[in-house]
Amino acid sequence: MLMKKERILQNTTTLTEFILLGLSNEPNLQSTLFSTFLVIYIITLAGNLIIILLTLVDPALQTPMYFFLRNLSFLEICYTSVNVPKMLENLHSGNKSISFLGCAVQTYFAFFFGGSECFLLASMAYDRYVAICKPLHYHVLMNRKMCMGLAVASWLSGFFMSFGHTSMVFTMPFCGSNEINHFFCDIPPLLKLACGDTSRTEIAVFVVAMIFVTLPFILILMSYAGIIVTILGISSVEGRKKTFSTCSSHLIVVTLFYGSACIMYLKPNSTYSPNSDKYLSLFYTVVSPILNPIIYSFRNKEVKGALRKIWERKPFG
Repeated sequence: MLMKKERILQNTTTLTEFILLGLSNEPNLQSTLFSTFLVIYIITLAGNLIIILLTLVDPALQTPMYFFLRNLSFLEICYTSVNVPKMLENLHSGNKSISFLGCAVQTYFAFFFGGSECFLLASMAYDRYVAICKPLHYHVLMNRKMCMGLAVASWLSGFFMSFGHTSMVFTMPFCGSNEINHFFCDIPPLLKLACGDTSRTEIAVFVVAMIFVTLPFILILMSYAGIIVTILGISSVEGRKKTFSTCSSHLIVVTLFYGSACIMYLKPNSTYSPNSDKYLSLFYTVVSPILNPIIYSFRNKEVKGALRKIWERKPFG
């Protein structure tokens, strides 16, 4: 018994790195996965950068809606860049190790950008609520100061949430295996590697996630409840469709992001399944960031118009 305690203490004090097992251990799949995710990452960066540039230079896109969209695109670039480059490095080199500090930093920024996105989506929902339900007061309510305040509050919310999550997890002692059955340092698999009774930490992490995920989600639901009431009050079918089209892109993005995030982080830890959770995480960390610019490009007339103007200006167009 004493020897077992000494071994645990030794592993706890000397742990300097983790091993990310990734999506697959099959050697033949590594090059295919690397090529696939490299292409997805490049398209994600390009798509979101195009959205940022369009909303900066096009006069028609200088509105609060596109100010928030620019913030969202920047967030998506940051969010996907936290995990994908490391995953690509591991797939290419075969070295799946990550330092203890590197793991903590990756966890912090993943939750920082993810938490910020939750509140930014709520800010975007409020913007659509004001535009549809209070159109005469839109420019007064959604002035530059209000937009900046909502954006800063979104970023700060992610900062505080991530600091709490990361502190709770990485102050725990780790012992035994250092293998993380995931492609990045996520909290559920990390909790499985911690020593002793982790129930209090699990409860604390769950409560913080509940607050920082459900609070903006409730705000989004309240905004869309008001939007739906207003739309139903429009007499013409064409008017309803036109009004709904102004917020349909945002609604799709919210559904994709919150659907996967809620399933992942708001379920009991006892139901944790490494393989299913890895692929679910893949959706909101890799797939969702590439879909957002596509959704906003194909479903938004102003963005499509801005793209068309740039294309027509090309010398060879």
